[in-house]
This record gives sequence, C-alpha cells and structure tokens, in this order.
Amino acid sequence: MASDAGLGYGDKLFWLSVLIQRRYAQICAELDLTPMQATLLCAIKDEPKRMTYLAASLGMTKNALSQLVDRTERRDLVNRVGSDQDRRVIMLGVTPTGKVLADAVYAETADRLPDIAKNLTPDDQRDLERVATTVVDAADVPASARS
Repeated sequence: MASDAGLGYGDKLFWLSVLIQRRYAQICAELDLTPMQATLLCAIKDEPKRMTYLAASLGMTKNALSQLVDRTERRDLVNRVGSDQDRRVIMLGVTPTGKVLADAVYAETADRLPDIAKNLTPDDQRDLERVATTVVDAADVPASARS
C-alpha cells in the first residue's frame, strides 16, 4: 500500500485492520482453519465457555455460532458439554486436537503479527505496543483471552 498523506485517521485504521486480518488469514490457512474457526478455538483454548458468552464476545448471533461450532465439531476440534451447575447451559471446549491447533494459531499470530510493524524504529514499535495495550485494556478484553 503506497503512503498517502491524504488518508484520514479512520482510513489508516481501516488499512491497519486489513493488514492484520490478511496476516491472520494467512496463518489460519497454513493451519487449515478459517479465521472464525481459529478465533473460536483461541477463545476456548484454556477453558470451556458458555455458548451464549461466546456468541456475545465474538459478535455473532447464536445461530451463526451454532453453525460455526457444527462445522468445527465435525473436524473434532471442539465439543459441546453440559454445565455441571445447569443442564440447560451448553459449554464449548476444545478437543486435544483443537487445543494443539489453538496453541499453534496463538503462537504463530503472536510471533508473526508484529512483522507488520517491522519498518518502524524500535522506539515506534514500543509506542505501538503501548498504544495497542491501552486499546485492548480499554476494550475490556478478558484476561483469559489475552494469555
């Protein structure tokens, strides 16, 4: 993407989002996952979560999440389990295979995503990290999703 001083702040954030999504999609494709499957696996990699919580936190309708889970479950990457506290509650957890893939997505993303800032000076990279941390913290992303 050529530099364009005429781009506004929102435009620049849009293109940053495109760069991040493109890199994430490459990583997911290399692991034979769709970006949504990978995001789902990462959201539950450390502990099962309620389906209603996942729908809300991933910004999906319950129906869309259910379809995603069905496709991912057919690949033996996730499983639905009932809650010990309430049989009406459906929890979603990763299978051993799903855990391996989730850990791989997380590690590859954490390792390779910073490459989009490789042309920045070390000081600018630290500034970007600081700003990204502030944005994520302000967005109230659960700590378990950041590990």
